Amino acid sequence: MMRKSLLALSLAIAVIPATAYSDTTINGFASIKAGMTTGSDEQLYGYDDTLDFKNESLIALQVKSDLGDRLSVTAQLLGRGRDDFDVGFEWAFISYQLSDNMTINAGRLRTPFYKYSDFKDVGYAYDWLRVPQGVYGLGFDTIEGVTFYRTAQLGSVDSTLQLILGSYDGETSLSGNQVSAQVDDIAGITWELTKDAFSARFAYLTGKTSVDATPVALAPGFTVGNLYQALGANGLTPLVMALDIDDESSNFTGVGLTYDNSNWIAVAEYTRVEVEDSFVATQKNWYVSLGKRFDSLTPYVLYERENNDARVSIYQPYTGVLPPQLLMPVQGLVASQEREASTWNLGIRYDFHPSAAFKAQFSSEDNKTSGQRNGVFAFGVDLVF
Repeated sequence: MMRKSLLALSLAIAVIPATAYSDTTINGFASIKAGMTTGSDEQLYGYDDTLDFKNESLIALQVKSDLGDRLSVTAQLLGRGRDDFDVGFEWAFISYQLSDNMTINAGRLRTPFYKYSDFKDVGYAYDWLRVPQGVYGLGFDTIEGVTFYRTAQLGSVDSTLQLILGSYDGETSLSGNQVSAQVDDIAGITWELTKDAFSARFAYLTGKTSVDATPVALAPGFTVGNLYQALGANGLTPLVMALDIDDESSNFTGVGLTYDNSNWIAVAEYTRVEVEDSFVATQKNWYVSLGKRFDSLTPYVLYERENNDARVSIYQPYTGVLPPQLLMPVQGLVASQEREASTWNLGIRYDFHPSAAFKAQFSSEDNKTSGQRNGVFAFGVDLVF
């Protein structure tokens, strides 16, 4: 499938008249990685105790064509090993340069939640083997919409302002299940300031979120949809409305700090995600990382923290009303969103080639919610071409 898609892209470029593609550039990146957990009963980041070379491997091509008069078009095709390298359009947008420091993009775009949002899949762009999963695991990465960029010089400080409008319609992960999700009326702003070795970034986005959780199983033969029906039949429609995720106001806040003087690199990010009037827990996650460069070697340490408190206040007023056969599933549904975990990561990056880096990383997660500790060792090569 991947070969066919890439071949089709190559043929499409080949048949375009020369005047149309004379300013077309093609770039790519890839990650070839392998890993396995440290215990036979452990699972983490899609790995188990069998060495797996597909889980985090990927390959991508990015095609950009300058159409002249400040208009360009960009498309990125990406195939992931865990999806058998089936290729799809990760990005597809047009850009119009209003001036030397103002640009508008429209189409399928990367949602700018995080510092490394635009480079999340380009492993070569950062030192870690993978981005911190607690912070970068919101569940979707792209929107269909418009972004506006404005760069400026504020004294000795470089400023990059971005405005975002759009929507998302696809899938997301909920309690380990892939479910349909829709986020409408996405609006947001990001602002990054850089001076010498320091940079600071702020992001705030809002939207209206709907997630179809009804197929999720709470017990054998009993789904979230069955629970909603049973609650409604018992005259508890207000509780259903408090639990379900139907056009709910949601917001994302992110703050990031970076220090990079070419010898030492320190990065920290904090994110807060809230979906109001639903059983989804408010997520408050952060990480801090420190690395030291020794020519082509960069050892680093990365600590991650996740804190998602279950919204027990939703069902507390109903504890004396709900029969046990309904109270327990409601409690289970709310508790499924609770997560308290910390993860230590130790790794090293070796730039053995101007366009390629070998990385190895050990991660140990202490999940206080489940009482389990999981470890995974992974290694591989990130490259750009």
